[in-house]
Amino acid sequence: MTNRYVFLYASVMVIIVAVVLSGAATLLRPRQERNMRMEKMQNILAAIDIPAARGEAEELFARYVTTAKVVNYQGEEVEGDAFEIDLQEENRKQLEDRNLPVFIAEVEDDTFYIVAVRGAGLWGPIWGYIGLESDLRTIISANFDHASETPGLGAEISDRGFEEQFAGKRIFDDEGNFRPIRVVKGGAPEGDPHAVDAISGGTITSNGVEDMIRNGLEAYRPYFEKIKSS
Repeated sequence: MTNRYVFLYASVMVIIVAVVLSGAATLLRPRQERNMRMEKMQNILAAIDIPAARGEAEELFARYVTTAKVVNYQGEEVEGDAFEIDLQEENRKQLEDRNLPVFIAEVEDDTFYIVAVRGAGLWGPIWGYIGLESDLRTIISANFDHASETPGLGAEISDRGFEEQFAGKRIFDDEGNFRPIRVVKGGAPEGDPHAVDAISGGTITSNGVEDMIRNGLEAYRPYFEKIKSS
């Protein structure tokens, strides 16, 4: 067997494998994109405490999420598809150039607002959705996820036990001042409506969640104030 034959054989095999992989990726892309859409719907619904299996996410999303809009830094509605907003890209822009997604849900005659937040954890990006009651100050639920936080530590931001702490917390005080949620190392003071317990051993990720919520909700504040005054 000559070196030339080995080289040609290897080259042909590489080309065949590349073609097969490329074809498989092309065929699987629609399914992958659909799965990503379903997961996003599940996460948005989780922010208003509606559990949804992937197979029923689309139906429940259409049933409860009645309005999706895009707003700018002044809280004004602008053109765009809220579901397609990439918050990672938006956060790279100056605040005055950002577009922010808002989802409005109607559940048993109650109106809820779901907003998206994104930030940085210890090893990579973290993100989530926060659901607010119609008063736009009280959190009904929250949903968080991450790209690469440490299992058993920072990765616990996506555990339901951590997320459930946010239910009933408030982002404005009784005087109407903006008071984003603090994630407190060692435990939040009992009865504090603006604080939750940090993740044990996940200090940097916990700080990232606090920063993400503060910066994310701050960007939405003009929209909240505009709705409350209307």
